[in-house]
Amino acid sequence: MAQQPSKSVIASFLAGFIVLGIAPGSAATEPSVSGLWQKIDGETGKPVGWFLFVERNGLYEGVIAKLFPRPGDPQKPICSSCRDDRKNAPLLGLPLIRDMRRNGLSYQDGNILDPRDGNVYSAMMTVSPDDKTLTVRGYLGISLFGRDETWYRLPQSALKEVDPVVIAKYVPGQAKVGPSMGALHQPEITAKSTNTVR
Repeated sequence: MAQQPSKSVIASFLAGFIVLGIAPGSAATEPSVSGLWQKIDGETGKPVGWFLFVERNGLYEGVIAKLFPRPGDPQKPICSSCRDDRKNAPLLGLPLIRDMRRNGLSYQDGNILDPRDGNVYSAMMTVSPDDKTLTVRGYLGISLFGRDETWYRLPQSALKEVDPVVIAKYVPGQAKVGPSMGALHQPEITAKSTNTVR
């Protein structure tokens, strides 16, 4: 029998979404969303989850890279409420954010999944100029009617704590990645790609 994700785990992922202004500068010197980010529970100060962002074919997606289950949560929660290709997929490694287009520090035209009910909402994100925070806004209709949350950059060394299955799927060459997490990307599946995107 499929396990449903615990409301406490999933509710913490989507507790809220602040979009910061875009800083001037060229894309070559600006930080990228690529890499690992952590969401902290505002009430407890404890980590809720880690999210790994990768680039593929010019679009960015964020997957659930690590779960921090609470007592009573299922050991291997799945997205039983999802209605698309993510139906009954494990939450660990689940693409939560898809189709983000980069414009400097801003990412737009994407979407975010609420695994509690399977709904998909429009989304936008902004990386802070100092590359320490990522602000995500999920919304229905227009961005004014949305919710915000802030995630925090994790060092590349944290990748060793991510499940090997997630690493193999989304960052197959992670052992060759340099000190900057900004170089992380997912290669095109059908075409040769040797370029990295920041």
